[in-house]
Amino acid sequence: MQSARTEVIQIARQKVGLSPLYLDTETTGSGPNDEVIEIGIIDDNGEVVFESLVKPVGKVSEEARRVHGISDEMLATAPRWMHVWPKVEAVLASKEVAIYNADFDLRLMQQTHAKYKMRWVFPGQAFCVMKLYARFYGEWNARTRDFRWQSLENAAKQCKIDLPNAHRGVADTLLTRALLHYMAEAT
Repeated sequence: MQSARTEVIQIARQKVGLSPLYLDTETTGSGPNDEVIEIGIIDDNGEVVFESLVKPVGKVSEEARRVHGISDEMLATAPRWMHVWPKVEAVLASKEVAIYNADFDLRLMQQTHAKYKMRWVFPGQAFCVMKLYARFYGEWNARTRDFRWQSLENAAKQCKIDLPNAHRGVADTLLTRALLHYMAEAT
């Protein structure tokens, strides 16, 4: 377990050294027909590079609305994904991109592309901070025979990072950035 943590610290240092971008999305839900309704991207200095609400084809589920607080009314005048994506694509092109739970965000971006019949190719090099943190924290899950994933909120508490887990795009990217830096600075 200690060797996994040591390896993660080295990987985190390498990733921070590349000055990655940090990306987070909020969605209409988590199912196979859900889509992105907010995207936030910051740079390694914590500066907002891109932020936008996105008007979905469908409606925001009640469960998702309770988590992030984004209502259908808030999205009524937002641009559609097909207008947001070219800007996002330009920002991410050939960049290292840190995402907490990358599998989820990438899947939802791909699903949103499919709703608009857009060809899906992620323009950057994504890596998952959640999976790195699971190895860093070191709680073994005997059922999955791997390290147990921690929510972003729990990871922040475990590392005593005093930033809110607001479940909004930019706020969660700031927390993801702080967590990656925490791992990179660990001994």
